[in-house]
Amino acid sequence: MTTPGSEVRAQRRAPGILLGVGLGGFVDGIVLHQILQWHNMLSAWDPPLTIDAMRRNMRWDGIFHALTWICTAAGVALLYRAAEARAVRRPGRRFVGDLLLGWGGFNLVEGVIDHQLLGLHHVRETPNWLVYDLAFLALGGVILLLVGHRLGSRPER
Repeated sequence: MTTPGSEVRAQRRAPGILLGVGLGGFVDGIVLHQILQWHNMLSAWDPPLTIDAMRRNMRWDGIFHALTWICTAAGVALLYRAAEARAVRRPGRRFVGDLLLGWGGFNLVEGVIDHQLLGLHHVRETPNWLVYDLAFLALGGVILLLVGHRLGSRPER
């Protein structure tokens, strides 16, 4: 059962959250996969030590980027739709909060599932991988979620 105004609130929040998921995925892929080269999508399962393993990892990195692009495009489409319906006001604290909620949620879910449960890869493939994984979950997941929730729940001025 929906409460009055809950659909409008969802219409206002969904674009920011989806854009946060997409942007979080892009930062992860661009910074950790490509610039720092700390890991690939399957680097714990299929270490990129041969050309074939590198190709498999690159393919899965590409699939990962395609999915983050889809989330970003969906967020833009929803933002456009909400703007046309006049469901959004000027971007402010709440929108930034929603972006951070999406980004932190992405990091937390991806970190728990890919890093811990499936062991596809770790933030940094080193003997101290658990330290990096836990820092990523705490800083990139929990802290972003808390800041996003705080910003998103405060009234605009």
